[in-house]
Amino acid sequence: MTEAIIAGSVLVEDGTYLPDSLSLESPSSSNGWGQVKDVLSTFENAVQKAGWTFFFMAGETKATVFGFDRQKTLSAAVKQLTTKARVQHCNSIEITRIMRKSFLKVPYVCVTAHTRHLQRGLAFSG
Repeated sequence: MTEAIIAGSVLVEDGTYLPDSLSLESPSSSNGWGQVKDVLSTFENAVQKAGWTFFFMAGETKATVFGFDRQKTLSAAVKQLTTKARVQHCNSIEITRIMRKSFLKVPYVCVTAHTRHLQRGLAFSG
């Protein structure tokens, strides 16, 4: 799944209740998170129409992973971000930026995201 992750991707934790009009793009990854099918704006509109709330947590969270295998480093960075989301009692993340760079000829990836939470109702109950 990490192959298709780009800026704007939304990942939702397995077991999260979704409105009937929404579904995940593919079976969840090995880390227990699946990617939303639609682009973010379409997804947020569907959430609102269903009467649900898609909370946006203030502040960005980042994960940096060094390594030569592009897919493994991205996967490890996403795993770090999903772990941070769980600690905040949230069930979603929105990837905002993926940067690939190198330091002393060692490549690394830095992934930036916003923690999100999808639920019925207006009061946060993470």
